[in-house]
Order: sequence, then C-alpha cells, then structure tokens
Amino acid sequence: MSFLADKLSRIKPSPTIAVSTKAAELKAAGRDVIGLGAGEPDFDTPEHIINAAIKAMQDGKTRYTAVPGTVELRQAICAKLKRDNELDYTPDQISVGCGGKQNIYNALMATLNDGDEVVIPAPYWVSYPDITLLAGGTPVFVACTAENNFKLQAADLEAAITDKTKWVILNSPSNPTGAAYSRAEMKALTDVLVKYDHVHVMTDDMYELIVYDDFEFVTPAQVEPKLYDRTLTLNGVSKAYCMTGWRVGYAAGPLEIIKAMNKIQSQSTTHTCSIAQAAAVEALNGPHDFVAKHNEVFKGRRDLVVKMLNEAEGLECKTPEGAFYVYPSCAGLIGKKTPDGKIIENDEDFVTYLLETEGVAAVHGEAFGLSPHFRVSYATSNEALTEACTRIQRACAALS
Repeated sequence: MSFLADKLSRIKPSPTIAVSTKAAELKAAGRDVIGLGAGEPDFDTPEHIINAAIKAMQDGKTRYTAVPGTVELRQAICAKLKRDNELDYTPDQISVGCGGKQNIYNALMATLNDGDEVVIPAPYWVSYPDITLLAGGTPVFVACTAENNFKLQAADLEAAITDKTKWVILNSPSNPTGAAYSRAEMKALTDVLVKYDHVHVMTDDMYELIVYDDFEFVTPAQVEPKLYDRTLTLNGVSKAYCMTGWRVGYAAGPLEIIKAMNKIQSQSTTHTCSIAQAAAVEALNGPHDFVAKHNEVFKGRRDLVVKMLNEAEGLECKTPEGAFYVYPSCAGLIGKKTPDGKIIENDEDFVTYLLETEGVAAVHGEAFGLSPHFRVSYATSNEALTEACTRIQRACAALS
C-alpha cells in the first residue's frame, strides 16, 4: 500500500517545466541544445523595479505582510485595473499570490466540490486541468481548432455548460497559442455566460500587455459588466515586467471568493515575499515605456518564426495576436519516417525527434490538449531562433 495520497495520482508534473529541465540537463552534459520551451522573457527585470526592491530591503520591509498582500500593492492593483481595464475594485477585493498559478490553485481549492465541472478551452495552459483535478473538480475540455484560430466559439461554449458547471476559464492572449480575443469575440462569449447565473468566469490575463499589430486587449468583466459579480480576474507581473522569478500574481473578484482564497493561502504560503511585493508596486505604478520596446522585439521574433516554420515541409503556423508563443501544426508529418526508420506517430514523437537529432527543445501539443501541434516559445534571441528554425526545417526535410 502506497504511503502517498490517492489524489496525487490525478495529476502529472508540469510538462513545460519538464522540457526546460531536460534541455538544461543536455546542455550541462555538453549537448548543443536550443531551448524553445521556456515561457519567460529573456529581458532583465527593469532597473527601476530592481531599485525599488533594494530600497524596500534598506527600509526594513523584510517582515511578514498581510495574507492578501500589502495595502500599497493592493491599492496599486486597484489603480491598474481602473486605468487599464475600466474595472472598479477595492483593496479587500484583491488577493496577491506567489505567481499567477497560486491564485488559480487558491480559487479552485476554495470553490470546487467533488464533481463540479470546469470548462477549459483546449489548447490550454498545462496547469488548469491538473489543479482542477487536485481540487476534486472535473475538467470539461472544448476543442478550439486552428480553423477557428484556436479561439473558443460561443456555440461550443454553450454546449459545454451543464448544471454542474462552476467555472469557465478563459485565457487571452493564450498560452500556448498566442491567440487573443477581440472585443467582438469576447462579447460573443460573455453573451452566452450572462445566461447562466450559476457559472463563474476565471480569466487569466497574464499576457495582457504583450500584444501586437495594434490589437486592443479586453477582459470579460470590462466587456460585460453584468458578469462583474461572477468574474475572477487574474493577472500578475511575471511576463510583461520580466519578473517571472519574483513570483507575484494577483486576483480581483467577489469578496466572498477573495476571502476564501485568502483563507486557503493563510494555511500555505501565508503571503508573497515582502520584497517582491514592493517591487511589484513599482512595476505597476512606475514607467511602462519598456513594454512597447520589448513588444517590438517580440513582434520581430514572432514574424521570423512564423515565416520560417511555414517554410518547413509539413508544418503550418498561424500568426498569433499576443504572448510569445506559436503553436504550429505538424499534421503533415504524422506517419512519416525518420532517417533511422522510426515512424512519427504523434506530436510527442516529433518533438522527441527534434531534440534527439537537431537539439531543439519544444513542447508537444498533447500537453496542452490539442494535437498534432507543438509549442515554440520565441522569448529568446533572433540568432537562436534563426538557428533553431533552420534545424527544424532540416529535420522536417529529412523525413520520408
């Protein structure tokens, strides 16, 4: 009889972290590996944010904070949501967690009973279904195909809702596809959701500021105010502010849910690092000019990767509106044979082939719930991306 809890069998380790770890291990062993698995910007945290952290330490802000976060940070979050998203919140409606993932964990642990359903558009960020399962819920997946630009369709959303549905999770711009919902596309979804009083919306807006080609970001409660009391808006400083390691995410929503999330957090991490919280205040309140500069670099990388992948035999790659990922289809390669005689039967076989023969690490589409695709992060240098895509083209051409 195993000593470990039965619920552990419901989940698996994060496949995106596993790919990055494997790439790092191969590099350490002397292999020439280009890692395209990591979901973090390659830019340094801006200096004014680092200086705010240093000042916080010098000023003695190194002690415990309130469970939901410092008042200063929660006020800064309220100001950001009003400024950028036309949403009015008070500090007691805000909960700060150790990254966006903890807020999702706290919310689902605090609200799900056994058998409650969570509608998750696929492809999805890998942690949504596993946290749902750990909390006793049932993930309900809705396929969002390349033909629909990987976006949830209103009719498919409505068909997935049952009397057991407790949450619908939306993510725009998306990890893993970079797809982002226009105002009209988001309104089509909120028009469905307003009809179902028992359904709450969890919107993961972590990539809000990383958008291209004059795309206008919107969030559900902004588009449909009737959903305000049923929406938990999630965001953080990890991506746009290049602060992945600082571990600061936040949630804004109904007081009952926020209080329940804080109760969960009070028995786990207690609160986010006090120094990281001080840095996040500066991130939200301070200069934002670097965001546009970073986005211009990301856009160039996006265009480079999309072009080169579409030139690879058997691959098709959509141009995303945001984030720093592409999600090419490798359907044209399924059934083909590698030079050593192995058949490519699925997208995991393909990314394994890429890693073993060309030293390119990407994440297979099955991990995100929609095959046959794979995810490429272009949050690395143009030189590395050009070399990686050249290797991918070579690997595709070598299949027969």
